[in-house]
Amino acid sequence: MKQIPILLFLTVLAYQLSAQSKFPFDNLLYGVAYYYEYMPYERLQKDAQMMKECGITVVRIAESTWGTLESQDGVFDFSYIDKTMDAMQKQGIKVIIGTPTYAFPNWMALKNPEILATTRNGKNIYGARQLMDITDSAYLFYAERMIRKLISHVAKHPAVIGYQVDNETKSYGTAGENVQKAFREYLKEKFKTTENLNHAWGLNYWSNNISRWEDLPGTLGTVNVSMGCEFNTFQRKLVTDFLTWQAGIVREYKRPEQFITHNFDLEWRNGSYGWQTEVNQFDAAQCLDIAGIDIYNEVQDKLDGLQISLGGDVARSLKQANYLVIETQAQSKTNSVNQQLPYPGQLRLQAFSHFASGANMVSYWPWHSIHNSVETYWKGLLSHDMEPNPVYDEARIVGKEISEIGKNLVNLKKTNKVAILVSNESISALMWQGISNKLNYNDVMHQLYETLYKLNVECDFVGPESKNLTDYKLIVVPPLYVASDELLNRLNDFARNGGNILFAFKSGFADENVQVRQQRQPVVLREACGFSYQMFNSIDKLPLKDNPFGVNPEDNYVSDWSELLVPENAKVLAYYDHKYWGKYAAITQNKYGKGLVTYLGAMPSFPVLQKLMENVVKSAGLWGVEQEIKFPVVVKNGTNQANKKIHYFFNYSDSPVEIVYPYNNGNDLLTKKSIQKNSKQLLKEWDFMIVSE
Repeated sequence: MKQIPILLFLTVLAYQLSAQSKFPFDNLLYGVAYYYEYMPYERLQKDAQMMKECGITVVRIAESTWGTLESQDGVFDFSYIDKTMDAMQKQGIKVIIGTPTYAFPNWMALKNPEILATTRNGKNIYGARQLMDITDSAYLFYAERMIRKLISHVAKHPAVIGYQVDNETKSYGTAGENVQKAFREYLKEKFKTTENLNHAWGLNYWSNNISRWEDLPGTLGTVNVSMGCEFNTFQRKLVTDFLTWQAGIVREYKRPEQFITHNFDLEWRNGSYGWQTEVNQFDAAQCLDIAGIDIYNEVQDKLDGLQISLGGDVARSLKQANYLVIETQAQSKTNSVNQQLPYPGQLRLQAFSHFASGANMVSYWPWHSIHNSVETYWKGLLSHDMEPNPVYDEARIVGKEISEIGKNLVNLKKTNKVAILVSNESISALMWQGISNKLNYNDVMHQLYETLYKLNVECDFVGPESKNLTDYKLIVVPPLYVASDELLNRLNDFARNGGNILFAFKSGFADENVQVRQQRQPVVLREACGFSYQMFNSIDKLPLKDNPFGVNPEDNYVSDWSELLVPENAKVLAYYDHKYWGKYAAITQNKYGKGLVTYLGAMPSFPVLQKLMENVVKSAGLWGVEQEIKFPVVVKNGTNQANKKIHYFFNYSDSPVEIVYPYNNGNDLLTKKSIQKNSKQLLKEWDFMIVSE
């Protein structure tokens, strides 16, 4: 297997440190994805003119059309790209070029069938996108040639401001023999000897132990959770290496002022939902100048801003900097039987919701609805008739408002005091050995995030390797099933030194090799948590004794999983209400050093979780004026590049809502009216207010 070249550490470090100051934006970008190659008839100049009239300032092109750019092996045609760049330049619209490596042409698969990945489901068959083995030497040869030809061709064009490497990249489950061989080499470097591997993974079980590295079985048939999880980690590393390799090639040609980005995504559940399980996004983002993300959300009566906020907080946290929303929906998304048009006002509400989380760009996918594809009903700003429509008209309003006030909102900085610690390793392990048939890691993470969101508590995301934990006062930890002693002790130290932690169940249960720890749980966390447990139980619903959080009786329960906690020093916040389990604690809280550790032994109902989170936020000293404003009004704050405080107030409902403005006197950027502290303000349905102090 051809090895993907990795950029020198010092080079990577240098552009990481310089990226934020090197690519300042003087205004928000408002964009669309555009595919001249897909058009049923010639209308490029008309499209560019309509974009200009709509306030579009950037288009993203080229990432999906390798077959047009190289119709046969070595036959290149960039005329579509040239015409698009020239048309956009004429209208003053900037261009982001995508490397078209995620959807390769069939001539390549016919000539080199090994490019098609082998996965747990067998050998891929050509047809859809993202079917390749991203480590295959033939694929890498063609991809490198295309990247070099394309980027060298476009880099000097004055319209081009940046590059997107690949598209929503994953490993795509690649697991062929070449990948297995590379995995064995990775294991040799990590574990050094087969004895170390046998011990770490418990390979004596079912005679899986080995005495020679060449005897290690492939991963496709494994039932060993340690092997399976380590292979998942290795596959995520392949993604990081692949994107770093692409970024390194692009960096050879780009102009100093041009940036490199990538469009990460989240787990998909009819829209963006939870942490992406197949990519270590913290690692993969390091080769980029600016992180990008694709965010698709519910609309109509289900529009609550949650998916927008979660995706934005993820993207901003990857480099602790502003980010780009590279894709979001204009009209409907997905398929023909799931068409959900936004209500009037919602397109505008959504756009500024992205900006409130720190986005410097919002770009719709796509400009034009496609007439004959699997994505025919993933509709753009323009419908299939390609004429102006009410959604396009609303986009024009957004474009106008960006041109007028965007300079006050761009490069918005946030200083949050709450972080959610996410762990790809724990996600993998809990996919192998789950919580329940109804609840997985992302369900828990999502509900924890939602409670913070609906309390108007803004937060960041951190990972197991993050070094900035001390920047926060409260860390919320979804099931940290897999964790090293080192990580758990860092969390212990965080609490001992005055930090607050909310742990979900199963945390600290297994070590970094997914070996269950051999002492009474939660072992390394036991002193900090102030309890121990030996038994746990799968449940449907289990009530809590005496309704300790004062919720409606039908909401007074925990579900799915229950650890039978035996308090040692911890205060019990809730006991199980059960004939046999009633002596055990379900939720505890323990003073540890200068800090406080709260632990969920089971999954609370959402109302219970909301009440508990109020308790935790208040205990962390983070309850402020924002928490007095209740959902469906959501408050977002930041500081702009002029060092002025910016306050967003969003009404995610179909009814007017009155609020009391709680901050110092300021100006409404949209209406130009002065806003006095403690004055009453009316937010119309699906509307918002932006105040600059």
